Amino acid sequence: MHNHVNFPEELTISPLLPHETDSTCDLGDKQQLAFGAEAQREGIETYGIAGRVWEAAYLITSYIDHPSTWQFDPPLIDKHLSGHKRIFLELGSGTGIVAVKIAQAAAMSGRDLVIATDLPEVCPLLEKNLIVTPKGDSANTQVTLVRPLSWGNYDHAINIVRELKLVDDPSGPEHGCVTHIICSDLVYFPELLAPFLRTLLHLTSPPSVSIFESQPRVIISYKVRSLSKETPFWSAFGLWFSFEPVIARKTDVNNSLSEWQRFGSDMGGDGDLAFIFVARRRPESHNWTIPSENIDLLGGVGARGTCGKKSDETFETLLLMGLGE
Repeated sequence: MHNHVNFPEELTISPLLPHETDSTCDLGDKQQLAFGAEAQREGIETYGIAGRVWEAAYLITSYIDHPSTWQFDPPLIDKHLSGHKRIFLELGSGTGIVAVKIAQAAAMSGRDLVIATDLPEVCPLLEKNLIVTPKGDSANTQVTLVRPLSWGNYDHAINIVRELKLVDDPSGPEHGCVTHIICSDLVYFPELLAPFLRTLLHLTSPPSVSIFESQPRVIISYKVRSLSKETPFWSAFGLWFSFEPVIARKTDVNNSLSEWQRFGSDMGGDGDLAFIFVARRRPESHNWTIPSENIDLLGGVGARGTCGKKSDETFETLLLMGLGE
């Protein structure tokens, strides 16, 4: 009998494949071994919800690897910055499908790095899947790493920081800083919302980053499942981070551009909303005290430099606006 966050009571889930969503994700033969139906069935049996590919994962893979006729604002990978070292750190990587897609795109530059993270007991699944799938064109290019990172665990976060030499030798030749924090389908269980937010704060606070350096871009691919349970996260998240949805447009056969629309409006025809948000830490928030209690963190205590409870309305405003739908 499993008693673990990845095995909630009455767990009844089945594999999800790209054709069941609106994703452009294409699984090649090698990736079928890691992310196809049979692989997901085995993964679910062993790793629970971490062994399934979820809807928001397919959404973000379409953002990463999309037809040339699509344009995004902002793009995930800015080709104009390809000469700069980029480090993509993914939280809650699960099967690793998103990390693989990013690694394939980032492999255009041998300096780039993708770090896939999850609970220690899920890391073997990541290691297996990242070995099965291609790692880029250059055999000597280190593209992906797998590291344990439990949400809310400061030691796990700082160990990755130290490995990147952000703490021990920030001026050394191997110095690199996390440029993108990738999150896919991580806003769900109420008891995990505060630890998730806490880890985002760990990774965007000194010593993980310098207040004099550019803040990491936080990319969150999210499918609405229960607004009543999930909205408290966004109400607290918006106090510490500014965020906006990714928008997209397409070029048709007549070479005409469509209107900009929010990317991820409907997935699989079930009517549930989906978003990709791009966020950055609010600069003034580095002077605020992060509360130690999870209930206080979700309640807005410490945000804006005060001890009172408060909330941000960005998410509710986006829902009410409808974003062109």
